[in-house]
Amino acid sequence: MLRGIALIAFVLVCTVLAGRASVCVHIAESDSLRQVAATVPPEDPEVREDAEERTGKDCEPEEERTARERKGFLRRIVRYFEGSNVDRTFEKKIDVTFAGGPSFSKNTSLGIGLLAAGLYRLDRTDSVTVPSDVSVFANVSVSGFYALGVTGNTIFAHNRQRVNYTVMFSSAPRSLWGIGYDAGRYNPESTYSEKHYLVEASYLHEVLPRTYVGGIASFEHTRGVKFSDQAYLYGQKRSYTATGIGLIVEYDSRDFIPNPYRGVYVSFQERFFPKGLGNCERSLWRTTFTADAYRRVWKGGILAADLYAVFNSEGTPWPMLARLGGNQRMRGYYQGRYTDNDMITLQVELRQRIWRRIGCTVWGGAGNVFPSLDRFDWSHTLPNYGVGLRWELKKRVNVRLDYGFGKKTSGFLLSINEAF
Repeated sequence: MLRGIALIAFVLVCTVLAGRASVCVHIAESDSLRQVAATVPPEDPEVREDAEERTGKDCEPEEERTARERKGFLRRIVRYFEGSNVDRTFEKKIDVTFAGGPSFSKNTSLGIGLLAAGLYRLDRTDSVTVPSDVSVFANVSVSGFYALGVTGNTIFAHNRQRVNYTVMFSSAPRSLWGIGYDAGRYNPESTYSEKHYLVEASYLHEVLPRTYVGGIASFEHTRGVKFSDQAYLYGQKRSYTATGIGLIVEYDSRDFIPNPYRGVYVSFQERFFPKGLGNCERSLWRTTFTADAYRRVWKGGILAADLYAVFNSEGTPWPMLARLGGNQRMRGYYQGRYTDNDMITLQVELRQRIWRRIGCTVWGGAGNVFPSLDRFDWSHTLPNYGVGLRWELKKRVNVRLDYGFGKKTSGFLLSINEAF
């Protein structure tokens, strides 16, 4: 059987080569050989033109052909992204755009990221409800960090119910300074490797216009290894698992969740982590409060403000504490340098569309970490400000490049969707 396949392949290769030779062979005037195995040009003018066109393409120099194919490939890429920000959710079950390229943050260093961002409507005849969104991402960096996950918001008919979800896994080399403002400010840096698993989902139901009540469930597991200085754990274990259940009350008048142009968002979450559903050795609670507002101030200009606060119960283990910094709040700070039970941050951002799909942003803000409200210290408040560029990958779904500044720190950040 293999011999038969080889014979057939050999015959096909010879046929292709003969066909190419019949149209590409050139005989010099001094050559004694005058007869070549070439197909006689047909007399039909249209067929002759077609044959001549093919002959020209086949005999095209390799460099010119490669350049032409490269230009055609680049044109296809440009054409693909030119139409990626058009809303096709009424035409397709899901409108997906794929993108890949470099990524960078102060925590993970330089890397390569792949992203699939999709918009869809459960009812494509409903033009009132905003589209649902989903993002699937993968990232790997030169520091050894890698992550894989999916996050999204599913909006049901007439915006009366919604499901929000996040599933992700990450493995990252990290730094640790201890717990508390003074530890982050003065302690020498230590290192460790962290593996983190998170599964979180919430369901919300509209009980009053734009007012929602629902529940949230989560599972998270964090394991630290290769600590350079385990004293910063203050005797705690290296690995913790927690399962949480909780209540959510929200008011949401935003016109589009990933990138609002107008509206108000207020969220209150109370989450309980039972002792029997983890290894934290005690039952824990966490309160999270978020208040965001968005307003158009002039053509292409959006003013956005974000107030965020998280309060953990006493005895919360080190991987579940509030970490200041990251890609959403206090951008430019290493997430985890300033860590404590509680945290409050505030930021105000001006977003401006410059030309077509390109925009920019400037922001300013402040944040504070503290062990409890009665021990809040205004002198420990940390400043934050920065600038950024935006490129619209899909309809109102932005790729953002930010450069944030803080107290004796700064850093680039490349991510998807607005910070808040």
